[in-house]
Amino acid sequence: MEKLYDVLIIGAGPIGLACGIAAKRENMEYLILEKGCLVNSLYHYPVNMTFFSTAEKLEIGGIPFVSINPKPKRAEALEYYRRAYIKFDLNIRLFEEVTTCKKEGKIFTVHSSKGTYKAKNIIIATGFYDIPMRLGVPGENLAKVSHYYKDPHYYAGQNVVVVGASNSSIDAALETYRKGAKVTLVIRGSEISHRVKYWVRPDIENRIAAGEIDVRYNSQLTKIEEQQVHIIGPERSEIIPNDFVLALTGYRPDFELLHKLGVEIPKEFPMIPTHKPDTMESNITGMYLAGVVCGGLNTHLWFIENSRVHADIIVADIRRKTTL
Repeated sequence: MEKLYDVLIIGAGPIGLACGIAAKRENMEYLILEKGCLVNSLYHYPVNMTFFSTAEKLEIGGIPFVSINPKPKRAEALEYYRRAYIKFDLNIRLFEEVTTCKKEGKIFTVHSSKGTYKAKNIIIATGFYDIPMRLGVPGENLAKVSHYYKDPHYYAGQNVVVVGASNSSIDAALETYRKGAKVTLVIRGSEISHRVKYWVRPDIENRIAAGEIDVRYNSQLTKIEEQQVHIIGPERSEIIPNDFVLALTGYRPDFELLHKLGVEIPKEFPMIPTHKPDTMESNITGMYLAGVVCGGLNTHLWFIENSRVHADIIVADIRRKTTL
């Protein structure tokens, strides 16, 4: 007889893990499917990244997150969530991508790249780090262009354009500059984002003021070529030498997957997927949203620290329904 899960969780990031822990504590039959590695998005963060949140705000399952730093780093977070996975012996299948889901009566049938599963409830905790927001300019598909940034050493001695004004862009600009890159920041607005980490802002402002990092405010790339880029600003257009472009302009949820799963998404910005804030249940009965995916294109709405509670909210609602 085919196994019927009480809950099938899509995504093994911190919130997906929290949902698994909450389900296990309620003695529910659950399964977590993850298309990549454990906490896949965190793994792809920059190697030297420091979280904005303090360690205790990243905790799940009541496990203390002890860091030697005021704000934990990526490596510490990877170790912490791996240990949480081991401690709770979570039922996770990694490198298994969900492709489709169909509901018949009260039961969901979920198809993945490796199998088929049946569940009474679905939790979608897929985050938003998988799909970059593209520039939409000629040359964006060149090998020199990247929408992700890992390590600064690669760019030593190179002419690097960093596009964006948020944390990822500013961190990349500072780190590559300190490894010897000639860095030009291209920012669509008139200033560095107010969301940039408070301890980083003075650093980037001082580097710009000293002329150590160039910046083009109210500007954007119009064309990328092998050895140069075209920039248009409020007063002029220019062409500057260039070896690499880091287009760190943000990311978005996998709306295509949400559509496949049947979740309604408004066409208007910020395209927040339909769900009930008090239960996190979507427009489909028994299908829930958890974590940053709930914010649609408003990727600054939800973080690990304020969406950890989704796990307990969802599992409590599932338990409530089973006792009616």
